[in-house]
Amino acid sequence: MAEETYNSVGGHAQVESLVQAGTVGQLHQHVYSAAVQPPVPYQIPPETAHFEGRAAEQARVLLAAEDRTNPGSPTVVLLNGLAGIGKTELGFRVARGLGDGHEDGVLYVDLDDLRRDGVVEIADALGDLLRPLGVGPEWLERSLTGRTKQYWTQTRDKHLVVVVDNARYGAEVVPLLPASAASVVIVTSHGQLYDLEGVLTLEVTLEPLATEDATRLLRRIVGGTRTSAEPEAVAELARRCAGLPAALQVAGRWAVRYRHRSLSRLVTELTAELNEKGLPKVEAVWDAAHAGLGPTAARLYRLLPQHPARSVSLPAASALLGEGPQQAEEALEELENAGLLEHRPDGWRMHDLLRGHANRCARRADPDGAGAAAGRRRLVRWYRRQAHRADELAAGSRMTFAEPVPPLPYAPDVDFTAFTATGPTDPALTDRARALRWMESERLALYGCVRIAYEDGLDGDAWALCEPLWTHFLDHPHYGDVVDAFTRGVAAAVREGSSVPAIVRMRCQLARPLWEQEQYEQAAAELRQALGGAEALGDSKPERRLRASVAEFRGKLLSVQGDWAAAAEHFEAARGQHLAIGNAYGVMLQTYLLGRAAAGTGEHGRAVELLGEAHAMARQQDRARMTARTGFELGRALRRVGRAAEAVPLYRAALASAEQRGSAFDQVRVLEALADLAEETGGPAEAAAYRESARVLRERSGGATDQSS
Repeated sequence: MAEETYNSVGGHAQVESLVQAGTVGQLHQHVYSAAVQPPVPYQIPPETAHFEGRAAEQARVLLAAEDRTNPGSPTVVLLNGLAGIGKTELGFRVARGLGDGHEDGVLYVDLDDLRRDGVVEIADALGDLLRPLGVGPEWLERSLTGRTKQYWTQTRDKHLVVVVDNARYGAEVVPLLPASAASVVIVTSHGQLYDLEGVLTLEVTLEPLATEDATRLLRRIVGGTRTSAEPEAVAELARRCAGLPAALQVAGRWAVRYRHRSLSRLVTELTAELNEKGLPKVEAVWDAAHAGLGPTAARLYRLLPQHPARSVSLPAASALLGEGPQQAEEALEELENAGLLEHRPDGWRMHDLLRGHANRCARRADPDGAGAAAGRRRLVRWYRRQAHRADELAAGSRMTFAEPVPPLPYAPDVDFTAFTATGPTDPALTDRARALRWMESERLALYGCVRIAYEDGLDGDAWALCEPLWTHFLDHPHYGDVVDAFTRGVAAAVREGSSVPAIVRMRCQLARPLWEQEQYEQAAAELRQALGGAEALGDSKPERRLRASVAEFRGKLLSVQGDWAAAAEHFEAARGQHLAIGNAYGVMLQTYLLGRAAAGTGEHGRAVELLGEAHAMARQQDRARMTARTGFELGRALRRVGRAAEAVPLYRAALASAEQRGSAFDQVRVLEALADLAEETGGPAEAAAYRESARVLRERSGGATDQSS
């Protein structure tokens, strides 16, 4: 997002004055001092109120981190064990302990959040690690290979702690290892990762908590006075929890809830339930906690597994419940007090074991699944409405086909003007930036709702949700998510059969992430089908505009493959459609693309002509960003025909625009072009100054390649 990358050069006028004065050293110092340092990432939650035991395991990990037995690679520690045994919390605790000695930050990625049909999209995992390291969306490499190299560059020689949660295979972990022997990677898994042996420093298999530690944990939760009075009952309750911290937390909160009953009575009731139903020990503890909930909290508990993300916000919980925000808030608080939910900065989170238990409770209470299906429908509709509202703020008026969802009485709308995710309030953020932040914070839920809608046969909701996700993708390229969502969106629209324009549009949009990952044949196949659908459209203004969009996408695919001549034919066809319907912006955009195509085929005089027309149209339409973009490309074309002097004011205007928008990416492109121009005109000192400014900006923004081409 341009709004989140502040002007790192420190002002076009100041840079120009330093260049013209020949004070190259001062310019370098100015750029370094003005460049914004990204905050040190710290992505793990605050310490839990109650933690007990694991002293020996912590000591082993800390010793391994200090020894650095393999000086050429990071220290890699694997924590494995049963679900609910406390691997993640131990990993967090160790990471906190190591954090002070690893000043470059603590990163976290949960691979289960990125798992689709059992497979993790590694490129998306790398993207999630690169962003907190300061790599802006514009700089994020598109391919897995590119992101891998970018991650190596960004982590080289740094002192990082990286927590990789819920790994199933070593092959998922290896690409996420930082290129620094000074870093520590903590991996959690349910079992051994045999294909991690080549890089593994230490493996720690967690056993259930010893009875003494489990009892001490219960005493801390329940309170010393009450537990001291009935030590045998506390020990028996600890044994019922089988040493699993996830169960002990619930059991302790359960005991606190019934503070006027003796612990002996509670254990007796638990034992009677165990004998009657034959439930596993831990399941009986959770059943007892569930039975003690009020009806609204119990229903929300059973519905929460329907939410596709790990964390749920209050408005989303309201949508699931369907009874209003006050009832949802009270139910969430009751679940937290019962130990069935944990409140984190990003919302309420349920342990995976408890999600399983909640699902089993739901099947008993709602055997035909009607209640769960209704909750999913409410949730999908709410997310669809919020996503379209965010899209309007982020992208304004654009080509969409779904009808807006009206306000929903059972769940409040998100206030995007006040949204800050989990960070501090930043008054400089625009509403557009806040809307995009919300979409990124809710990304797992948004993409998950497309899957829910498709699987539940809510076809209209499935493809309608994809429309705002296009805006999110352009700002945050999560390829696994977007390809999965738009593939389902296309299939849903085809299955529904009521919106040919939506099918055509989404096939085009699906093509882009495919070609950006160099899957050119698949992208071309989508565009061929889009063209077939476009040919069946009529001659109304919206239909002709859509037909022009198909031609534009086909031209862009050909251009990224280097076939500029063929691309130009499609851009020309698109321009003709826009001319016919009087769409001035479309005419300007296609003229710009035609100018770039002419430059690509070596027709530089023709490029000057077309780009000059596009630049004049952009200025006339008061399109600031396109004015800068067309001016920059026109400057490049003028240089190629020997009119370098005319390029200078165009470059400077483009640089000023990039600074005003806070786009470091565009600043670097212009600075590199100014450096090339200075070299051509005999100004080596100026060229060096511009190039050094570009280098600093590129490094600070996470870019690894020269963007001047």
